[in-house]
Amino acid sequence: MENRIYDENNGLWYVRQGEYYLPELALPPEEEKPIGIWGQRHLQYLKEHKRLVYINLLTSGRLNEYLASVDEQAEDLFSRLVKEYAERQGVTEQLKAENQLLWVQKMNNIQACVREVVESEFIYS
Repeated sequence: MENRIYDENNGLWYVRQGEYYLPELALPPEEEKPIGIWGQRHLQYLKEHKRLVYINLLTSGRLNEYLASVDEQAEDLFSRLVKEYAERQGVTEQLKAENQLLWVQKMNNIQACVREVVESEFIYS
């Protein structure tokens, strides 16, 4: 018996594994894009809570592109909101020069608040 056969009806190659012929399936090639922390968090969320969406993106070859897009949008929103919140609360370079500890406290608070907003908008939706 042959180890590899081609089925003209469906256009698939089959490989012999023991007594069975299994289809030789491969994912479409996907462009590698860097994925930051926001994309990784969203990936984890998809794997745990939205399995069908995750599998559809993975098998269609669009997962990496999708995660890179989510990461880019989330990072842009994070940066923009941190600047806006800092301006509203009067966190300036002057404050940084005068009282570094207070500046760090306020910036940490701002970043924590913005992180929650970004997570609710992009990561857990």
